Amino acid sequence: MPHSSTIAPAPKASSIDELCINAIRVLSMDAVQKADSGHPGTPMALAPLAYVLWTRHLRYNPANPGWIDRDRFVLSAGHASMLLYSVLYLTGYDLTLDDLKHFRQWESRTPGHPEYTYTPGVETTTGPLGQGIGNSVGMAIAEAHLAATFNGGIIDHYTYFIASDGDIMEGVSHEVSSYAGHLKLGKLIGFYDDNHITIEGDTGLTFSDDTAKRFEAYHWHVQRVDDANDLDALDAAIVAAKGISDRPSLIIVRSHIGFGSPNKVDTAEAHGAPLGADEIKLTKAALGIASEEPFFVPPAALDHWRKMTERGAGLEAEWQKKYDTWRAAHPGDAVELERRLRGDLLDGWESLIPDFTAENGNVASRAASGIVLNAIAPKVPELIGGSADLASSTNTIVKGAPSISSDEHSGRNFHFGIREHGMGSVMNGMAVHGGIIPYGATFLIFSDYMRPTLRLAAFMKQHVIYVYTHDSIGLGEDGPTHQPIEHLSSLRAIPGFTLIRPADATETAEAWRAALKHKGPVALVLTRQKLGFIDRAKYGAASGLAQGGYVLADATGGDPQVVLMSSGSEVALILEAQQRLEAEGIRARAVSMPSHEFFAAQSQGYRDRVLPAGVGRVAIEAAHPMSWYRWTGSDGIVIGLERYGSSAPYKELYENLGISVNKLVEAARSLV
Repeated sequence: MPHSSTIAPAPKASSIDELCINAIRVLSMDAVQKADSGHPGTPMALAPLAYVLWTRHLRYNPANPGWIDRDRFVLSAGHASMLLYSVLYLTGYDLTLDDLKHFRQWESRTPGHPEYTYTPGVETTTGPLGQGIGNSVGMAIAEAHLAATFNGGIIDHYTYFIASDGDIMEGVSHEVSSYAGHLKLGKLIGFYDDNHITIEGDTGLTFSDDTAKRFEAYHWHVQRVDDANDLDALDAAIVAAKGISDRPSLIIVRSHIGFGSPNKVDTAEAHGAPLGADEIKLTKAALGIASEEPFFVPPAALDHWRKMTERGAGLEAEWQKKYDTWRAAHPGDAVELERRLRGDLLDGWESLIPDFTAENGNVASRAASGIVLNAIAPKVPELIGGSADLASSTNTIVKGAPSISSDEHSGRNFHFGIREHGMGSVMNGMAVHGGIIPYGATFLIFSDYMRPTLRLAAFMKQHVIYVYTHDSIGLGEDGPTHQPIEHLSSLRAIPGFTLIRPADATETAEAWRAALKHKGPVALVLTRQKLGFIDRAKYGAASGLAQGGYVLADATGGDPQVVLMSSGSEVALILEAQQRLEAEGIRARAVSMPSHEFFAAQSQGYRDRVLPAGVGRVAIEAAHPMSWYRWTGSDGIVIGLERYGSSAPYKELYENLGISVNKLVEAARSLV
């Protein structure tokens, strides 16, 4: 049933405004139609907002998408990707009309949801709803932190986002919006597309929140624009938001999905499916579009949009002049800022990594991690982060450094609160912004709350460090709700994600070295319980951690007859089992494998030297065995857990659940 009769017509705009706005609508509906897949309705509804934002407020340079002091724009409603792609093409980014015509096709530069590095001008990967809001909060935090650290106004930009009803409903939006309000991020401005429609129909089916009151309760500045086609009202709201320095801002925009479509406006059909050729023809007629030709943009509209290239070059040149003056006055600060933005580490930072001995190395790996973090912190100032309210347990506070707060954005210790999902999303935003290496900590069991953000960090290849403690049944009495079982295998299954589970304090030091050098996401998985010190004068050097797996103790008297391997706390078990087998005359090799991902990246020759072909293999880990079968082969044995733990002292748990030296020796004998 047509809905256009219930919608007030757009206020009168200049003909060039109309042409430019309708260019977005045409490109969006035609691209979705050609792909026979996508979401045309939201780009059609929000075309006026995009026009006002990108031509009057957003600071960017299409010729240099990486200009550091550009404003950031995040389309959290990633399903509306054609809104962003259309604007990027129109303003002159390196995106062609052919790219738009290949929307959602194989290896296209215009994938179904915006992907970081695929498309120039896309600031982060969005798709899972709510993540873009969290990333925006992280970007705003990074801007505030760098601005406070390098004063002089050379870092001074806004972060904008567009969120849909779905973004607002997802729980992560609650976590990050609460945190943003607490930190008083005045340069964060969001638009909530209040179009009342989701895939299943009207939002009234499931959603009756007062979003304005909710964000006011989070200490945001909130405004309403009752008509998404009112250019002056949109402009005035953005101006007002930019005038608020002590709170983030949310502008609630009442829009009509599929605006212009005579039969599909305000319907779920306009949300997630092409309009159809007949409806597009009717829509173009209703909007007064001169041509029915697909992807037609009037030359006058394209000329007007392309003026943004000249505008952007001027904005960057103006900033560059300011930066050059600041650099001349503060050469040391400028060198430091440029180093951080390049992602380089300071020379000499590795010399601060502490050595552990028999006197100080008999500690839990979480404690060793805290020692390493504090030792290297002075020479890795861009390493900032904290914990989801567990800093005293995860040992992730940099001692003597200030905390980031609403009054101290230059601090380096974060208190994320009990917001694991939000923490991960914020960290991703900090990383893609640049100039910061974020880290965040919680118990390994609660990595479940962070799964979407871990996947996106890997997807974007971002340098993010996760510190996960209480890594196994070894945490003991807290019981099975806190004892991770399937988590190691699950995290190892994420493509592009690196997990390191060190066996002792010395491997923990090497884990931090590797995490800072590796440019993708890394999880350090650490124990609550104390670990014995491994004497490296007797056993293999811990530097082997960089290869993922290495020979810790080799067989004597000939080639090994069996290989024992493990990670983390269970490495102590394979060392003891190796000694018992050797005493029985069975030549056994003990292999520490702290990182399956690093080991898989080595040459086949190296892997064959560590795990010789034709030699039986036994792996043991106090977790689900799944990830180890890759290395044991079908003829090997994996000793692990396919049940949940229990509440008891950890030594009793290990023995009762069969994670023991006796089980190792028995398995090894069966293979020889």
